[in-house]
Amino acid sequence: MSEPVTDQDVLRGVGPRLRQLRLEREATLGDLAEETGISVSTLSRLESGQRKPTLELLLPLARAHQVALDELVDAPETGDPRVRSKPITRHGRTFISLTKRPGGLQSFKLVLPVDDVPNPELQTHEGYEWIYVLSGRLRLVLGTRDLVLEAGEVAEFDTRTPHWLGNPGPTPAEALAIFGPQGERMHVRS
Repeated sequence: MSEPVTDQDVLRGVGPRLRQLRLEREATLGDLAEETGISVSTLSRLESGQRKPTLELLLPLARAHQVALDELVDAPETGDPRVRSKPITRHGRTFISLTKRPGGLQSFKLVLPVDDVPNPELQTHEGYEWIYVLSGRLRLVLGTRDLVLEAGEVAEFDTRTPHWLGNPGPTPAEALAIFGPQGERMHVRS
């Protein structure tokens, strides 16, 4: 039988988790200091375990890493498996994270207002994307292809291909999206 996890065990694990999250984001201590207002020295001591984490230090770090506080400290399981995400709205589009852990595949629910653009500016970035339309319609411009996806349709593509996603209307659209690191594809089994 294993020993019960103590509060000290939980606190000792915070530093390595903070370092892992920062490295996954490819951020420097200086980047994180600028984002959180916490000094580079304090961040370094937190990551190395030379400073005990406090709530006033952990709250801005959880926000910067976009993780729940209990995930940051790896609090013992409470038995509640629900993911409680705070919706983020950018340029009228709402993103709701459905994934608890950083890194690897990330899933989101997207709510897009009608925003069809005649000549959209295509973007590229590392990774792979999978989109499933729940309701409404989505316009996907992928390289030279211009597609309209209806409810129930799925598209997957390498995000290094120039692309743009919008809603041609006439109603708001909802979709599930899974984003993966470069080359990581979804494998759907039936």
